[in-house]
Amino acid sequence: MSQQQPHARSNRRPLSRAPRLRAAAPAAAPAVLLALVTACGGGDDDKPAAGGSTAAPSGSAAPAAAGVVAPAKVEVIAGLTGCEVKIRTEADELREGVCHTKEGDYLVTTFPEEKLKETWLESASVYGGTYLVGMRWVVSAEPEMLEPLRAKLGGTVRELRGIGPSANAS
Repeated sequence: MSQQQPHARSNRRPLSRAPRLRAAAPAAAPAVLLALVTACGGGDDDKPAAGGSTAAPSGSAAPAAAGVVAPAKVEVIAGLTGCEVKIRTEADELREGVCHTKEGDYLVTTFPEEKLKETWLESASVYGGTYLVGMRWVVSAEPEMLEPLRAKLGGTVRELRGIGPSANAS
């Protein structure tokens, strides 16, 4: 009578498509990057901010220069506006940089996820104001600066109504 050895488990993974996919990934990366960059300016910018806050979009989401779409990176967005940005906030939820230009000062805020941008806008709606909003990014500036910036970046100008007695006083 022979004694059977217990079946030893192998640490080797069964052959799969993973090696082929990893080999194809570098070749597909430029096409994927182009698709992602192209998609960054669209989205749900025409709907009100989450949580019932009232946001009034104005203008088209398309930039004046066809094909220009700002990605969600502070330095790239600032560069598209002709600004050398100074990062002032670096957090898991957002990155924020300040731009000082001859036209005026403005903030560029980016978010790793769209839902974090919507949460930020909902919080900002308490104070009111007008913002340029894109996919995972917001530019905060004086209202007269937003249309020229929109022509360079795309996005939608949103007016957020504040709360309290001074919200309607202008």
